[in-house]
Amino acid sequence: MTSFSALRPSLPAPGVSASEAQGSTAWRALLTLAVAFVLLATTGWTAVKQDGAPGPFEAAVQAWEADGRIAGRALPGTDAPPQAVAGFFSSLSPAQRHRLAARHPLVVGNLGGAPVQLRYRANRLALAEARRTERRRMRSDRLTEAGRKHAARRMKRLSALLAEDRKILAFDPSGHGRAAEVFGDLAHARRVSVVVPGVDTELLTFEREDRAYSAPAGMAGALQNAQRAAAPAEPTATIAWADYSAPLGLGVDAASVPMAEAGAERLVGFVRALPGRSRVTLVCHSYGSVVCGVAADDLPRRVVDIAVAGSPGMRADDVTELGTDARVWAMRDGDDWIADVPHLEFGGLGHGADPVAAGFGARRLSAEGAAGHAGYFVPGTRSLHNLAAVGAGRMGTVLCAEGDTECATTDGRA
Repeated sequence: MTSFSALRPSLPAPGVSASEAQGSTAWRALLTLAVAFVLLATTGWTAVKQDGAPGPFEAAVQAWEADGRIAGRALPGTDAPPQAVAGFFSSLSPAQRHRLAARHPLVVGNLGGAPVQLRYRANRLALAEARRTERRRMRSDRLTEAGRKHAARRMKRLSALLAEDRKILAFDPSGHGRAAEVFGDLAHARRVSVVVPGVDTELLTFEREDRAYSAPAGMAGALQNAQRAAAPAEPTATIAWADYSAPLGLGVDAASVPMAEAGAERLVGFVRALPGRSRVTLVCHSYGSVVCGVAADDLPRRVVDIAVAGSPGMRADDVTELGTDARVWAMRDGDDWIADVPHLEFGGLGHGADPVAAGFGARRLSAEGAAGHAGYFVPGTRSLHNLAAVGAGRMGTVLCAEGDTECATTDGRA
């Protein structure tokens, strides 16, 4: 990653007026954005060209709408409020629910308000069907060798997600693929943490054998284990939420907001549909913090904490602009290259102020031991301990960043 540290604003030199210094700073900011735009543009646009044919999920929705009814009852729309969906499923017998999940697994598995265990069951069926599709593609002479190898990689990932102990709350094989996985007992949790990952999040990167804790499943699994250690008596659950279309690579999509806006809309809907009355913490990494920042003012009040790590910005000048009553926490490791990204917004590029800057107003947490941009969830680090303490509601055990000794000051909320 190219360093922009030489372009950061500095104090006026001797003999330079404040107005001249401000003008110089503005020019440096414009130059920084110009350089960033050139570098990002040359990495390529990440949008995938669509051929007009419906993807698996779109086709599944069309089949759901065409089916229309079960046992004389109208099927709810896929955009129906979670309460209405919950009421519909409560009116069905267990056999009817299972029959509906078997007939429309992709819809039921992603339907906010449907019973959690039924969604797990439906997504297993959808994963198995997607695996069969990839197995056929592996052997197809209509694909190039590279295409067959890609299908083999997808089949391997789908097989891993079908392991008996996996609890998949959302799944869509369309395009690059999306998924959400639960660690812990979501139905009975009093506190739920939702991990929102950043760039290069797709089905193939949902988990990794190497650098496991840099992938959504590894992040969430490590966070859940740390929350259990921090509060053994507190029922907690953690969700790896890779259920949005993230930018692929450090291209223009990663430097702009449209994909974050679309992700924020999905995140708000997802949180609103979570079962029970658990308190929710969003744990947002890298570009995921942009998604969380955009979503902040629409999130339900059950979201009591938003913690960001390695953030390029939250599309706000300070905490008050986020428009949320949730506590906002921020951390960044000293070796994280994200510090060299310009923390400003101009012409649609950039994501605004630095969340770890004192003037932003976030509670600044120590990231000791994180070792760079992808190391915040590694077991044994202070960064993971702090994120787990926030998620489990153990604010008294967090270690503040240097210079912010009052980050853990109580505000009357547990």
